[in-house]
Amino acid sequence: MAKGNITRRLWKVIWFAVITICVSLQTRAEQLQDAYFLPEFVLSPQGSFLEDTTGEQFLTYRYDDQTSRITQSNEDKEGGWDAWGAWSDCSRTCGGGASYSLRRCLNGRNCEGRNIRYKTCSNNDCPADSGDFRAQQCSAYNDVKYQGHFYEWIPVFEDSGSPCALKCQALGKPLIVELAPKVLDGTRCNPKSLDMCISGICQAVGCDRQLGSHAKEDNCGVCSGDGATCRLVRGQAKTHVSSEKREETMIAVPHGSHSARITVKGPAHLVIESKTLQGDTGEHSFNAPGMYIIENTTVEFQKGSERETIKIPGPLGADFIIKARYTAPKDSVVQFFFYQPISHQWRQTEFFPCTVTCGGGYQLNSAECVDIRSKRVVPDQYCQYYPENKKPKPKLKECNMDPCPSRFVFQ
Repeated sequence: MAKGNITRRLWKVIWFAVITICVSLQTRAEQLQDAYFLPEFVLSPQGSFLEDTTGEQFLTYRYDDQTSRITQSNEDKEGGWDAWGAWSDCSRTCGGGASYSLRRCLNGRNCEGRNIRYKTCSNNDCPADSGDFRAQQCSAYNDVKYQGHFYEWIPVFEDSGSPCALKCQALGKPLIVELAPKVLDGTRCNPKSLDMCISGICQAVGCDRQLGSHAKEDNCGVCSGDGATCRLVRGQAKTHVSSEKREETMIAVPHGSHSARITVKGPAHLVIESKTLQGDTGEHSFNAPGMYIIENTTVEFQKGSERETIKIPGPLGADFIIKARYTAPKDSVVQFFFYQPISHQWRQTEFFPCTVTCGGGYQLNSAECVDIRSKRVVPDQYCQYYPENKKPKPKLKECNMDPCPSRFVFQ
């Protein structure tokens, strides 16, 4: 009789456990049905990268494929670690994402070091019309009610504090809300750097697109460059616009320029005329401060009291001709600053033919001015425009040093 009671109690415990598991699975399924995932990126397990842990849960993960593990190193063996697993799919398809690899501690929880590592991936640029990655995440909440209302959300960037939290602002309203504690992995910490968020933490990314790298671009936009491929152009000019002369060209900022900043002090209004390499032109005038895209180039427009500023990080995707437009009978001054790529450079020619065919002679070469864009030879004056662009001296070398054959004179 006692044995029967024990059996019934045991079955009750098992039945209660089964019901608890089923309810838990149903709740998890309902949560997943309510989730909204954007199609542009591929999510890693649990919607983001895993927190650092050495738990036994790795034994049950689908992606813990023993056949794909890398050969175990001596360092792994000495530390009690299994070999690193294969790299996961990238968190993004373009624009810079992150991938992770896992390893297990073979000694329970006593291994020193981390069981997860990351690397960058999909570093190719996204199409110009794909939009900002953080903005996509904000807009995913446009169809979700917040405090009983629908809003159109746009991203808010924070330079400090929580750069990896998804903070969004209701369009046209002062309402700013943290819609998620973490942005998706691969999201830029801020729009002015390549640093990316991984598991809610801002990680350094250099211009070489490597995680943990501190490589920086020079003023010319060259990664780890020495600044020799561009020149600084700066100055200011007074406008001469009036009711009769409504517009005046102030400065031309060429294709490929970096760090452009144009400011007008006075009532005149700044206008950009773009001209592509294919000859397409367009005129762009700004009424409200904000970020604009012109010929695949990000342009920031700022406006104050009798002061307008245009900032272009670059590189420019077209030639930008900056114009001043008349608005009131008062003088204005335009100040400009940008790094212009050196568009022409000297190229050494092949050596000219040897002065003799045998017995020892000499060969000279020269230098010609080349348009970097078209690779065509142009008059020397184009290269002489840049004082730092010095023409190489001709090179001289010996040639045809073999002795000439003997000449016999027959009687």
